[in-house]
Amino acid sequence: MRKKNRRQVFENVEVIDAGAKGKTIGKAPDGRVIFMTNTVPGDIVDVQTTKKRKSYFEGKATHFHSLSDKRVTPECQHFGTCGGCKWQHMGYEHQLFFKQKEVENNLRRIGHLDLPEANSILGSEKQYFYRNKMEFSFSDSRWLTLEELQSDTIFEDKNALGFHIPGMWDKILDIEKCHLQADPSNTIRLETKDFAVKNQISFFNPRNQHGELRTLMIRTSSTGEIMVLVQFYENHKENRNLLLNHLQNTFPEITALLYVVNPKQNDTIYDQEVICHSGRDHIFEEMEGLKFKINPKSFYQTNSEQAYELYKITRDFAGLTGEELVYDLYTGTGTIAQFVSKKAKKVIGIESVPEAIKDAKANAENNNIDNVDFFVGDMKNVFNEEFIATHGVPDIIITDPPRDGMHKDVVRQILNISPKKVVYVSCNSATQARDLELMKDSYKVTKVQPVDMFPQTHHVENIVLLEKL
Repeated sequence: MRKKNRRQVFENVEVIDAGAKGKTIGKAPDGRVIFMTNTVPGDIVDVQTTKKRKSYFEGKATHFHSLSDKRVTPECQHFGTCGGCKWQHMGYEHQLFFKQKEVENNLRRIGHLDLPEANSILGSEKQYFYRNKMEFSFSDSRWLTLEELQSDTIFEDKNALGFHIPGMWDKILDIEKCHLQADPSNTIRLETKDFAVKNQISFFNPRNQHGELRTLMIRTSSTGEIMVLVQFYENHKENRNLLLNHLQNTFPEITALLYVVNPKQNDTIYDQEVICHSGRDHIFEEMEGLKFKINPKSFYQTNSEQAYELYKITRDFAGLTGEELVYDLYTGTGTIAQFVSKKAKKVIGIESVPEAIKDAKANAENNNIDNVDFFVGDMKNVFNEEFIATHGVPDIIITDPPRDGMHKDVVRQILNISPKKVVYVSCNSATQARDLELMKDSYKVTKVQPVDMFPQTHHVENIVLLEKL
């Protein structure tokens, strides 16, 4: 027999902190932690539990007795339904406070590290419209909000172009205005949807796997260039050309207008052929006079202006004099490698994605940089004794791994070759702390610098300088 899910209501709970994954924290009468999704530290609320575990509850505030002075009015009309910007209702200075606190807590509690006084988190000058890449999904059965369901309106147009409802792979919220990417992003998205509806170009149904329009990706750059990629599920040439020609004529500022025909069950394009309809198959980003070619499959930091700050701090932490051999692990398209190259003797970049390394080599050539080399392969396999014997023992390692952090074999190899300094850039301070604990007998953390790349969200980057004991 299935156990009953016994939901409980706790009254007058004070929200005392913000925790991992953007959730806030209160305490139940028995002392157990309650993780909440719709509150701000300082609120006093009644909480309806949704999940009960041995050491914690999860829940949602159903009544607010008093509101926190940390609250602000969200900018976006979709806040609370769209899961993209969960902290819009918290003042930006308070967002920064809790991000810094999370970084320091993770390093101390998970890494058990002796830390210097961390530098104050570097906030983003732009708190909205800061992203250079957005991806939207089409659906022929859009998500209806609670207000819409409670109204007497009959909604005949069920088409949507927007974002997935959190935790629901087949439900899309139609977006009128997104505050993450500057115009003409909203204008392009709305025109794409409007034209498709008027011309009866069908929207995708993920459950039944039918429909033409699947996803829309928009990339912009600080140089003013724009990339638009439309992904189709069904291949109807006449409709495809009708839409793409309309976008080309309506938005002559689009530098790269591309499309993919993808009949797979998943909508990832990394194993798909991208076809150029008009313009180039890439756009360019620029930083300190360096140009970086960005194609649809390229990884590039999604907040260009804060990426520049992140890279400057990384370079400063490395303290290069022009005599060092630098290894850049998880180099991606080689942005950091090229950014630090003019102050290094030689830079070696390693990355597992072949297309990224191809871009890195092309960018280095275009930028007339001749003291960088790039190699492709799984880091734990490539970064071995033979590789180091061939290319030299690095004086400094810069590492910027994915959210999962570094493989233990990579950490072990860093300890074996024992460079003077390691600069560790991370988008997940919890896995960063785990890796740093493995290194603490050989390295001392001498600098910590959190950087906010994603205002209105709980995400935070962190840079740590390790120096040999």
